Amino acid sequence: MSRCEELYEFLISKATELSERWYQEADKTSGVYASTNSKEIRILKEQNKEFHLKFFQVLKEDEDIFLKNFEDWILAVAKDESHQVTPINSIMKEFYRVRNHYLELVQQFTNETNGTEQELNKWSQVILDTMDHVTIWFLEEYDRYSMERLHSHRELINELSAPVISLTSNTGLLPLIGDIDTVRAKFILDETLEQCAGKGLDRLFIDLSGVLVVDTMVAQQLFQLHESLRLLGIKTTLCGIRPEIAQTATQLGLSFENISISSTLQRALQASVLQ
Repeated sequence: MSRCEELYEFLISKATELSERWYQEADKTSGVYASTNSKEIRILKEQNKEFHLKFFQVLKEDEDIFLKNFEDWILAVAKDESHQVTPINSIMKEFYRVRNHYLELVQQFTNETNGTEQELNKWSQVILDTMDHVTIWFLEEYDRYSMERLHSHRELINELSAPVISLTSNTGLLPLIGDIDTVRAKFILDETLEQCAGKGLDRLFIDLSGVLVVDTMVAQQLFQLHESLRLLGIKTTLCGIRPEIAQTATQLGLSFENISISSTLQRALQASVLQ
């Protein structure tokens, strides 16, 4: 058995002990590490032990095979919901903690087997280089999944932020809430036109009482929405324009001419019944 194989067997025999030690020393102030749920703690320890078993393969496998075997762990843990809500600096600290545990064990093995300083330096460098590679790989996947989650959340928010609610068979309500930037305004324009056409509406009330800020670009999108709906034969009424928005519109020189406006949604609905 070669010296690398001997070191591999030594480290493998310490895998369970390593996981227990790691968990005891881990910073449990945030994210997945702060959980007190016994099942989540067990899964966390299992993930950690699996990391050890895969990592130690670097001592006996070719680099390509080693990285291929590590891929499943990287992808699974990087997109794991519990890790995705854990601050990245907390995850980095645990990678460094594990790395230091490995270096200590390599030192222990070298001392117990009367190894040479050259062997110690070689093995330590392998540990450092491999851990750097794996850590960067994990962070890249973590960031990719984080961006995918963020994109999905934004899409969901957009879908919920432009709901056209049917009031009658031909009348609908678009309640707008929160800040509207140019991206969301464009989404509202596209989604509202599609929903109104799909529902066969000929009248739409746009309630702005939940919108605090409207800039020039957003106002232009609202005007464009009004004109597009008009071309579809759909009458629109803007309701609930807040005083601060009215003041901003005046300062920006925005004109609401030729647009039906009502102070509140209730009054707009009452007026439509009387028509």
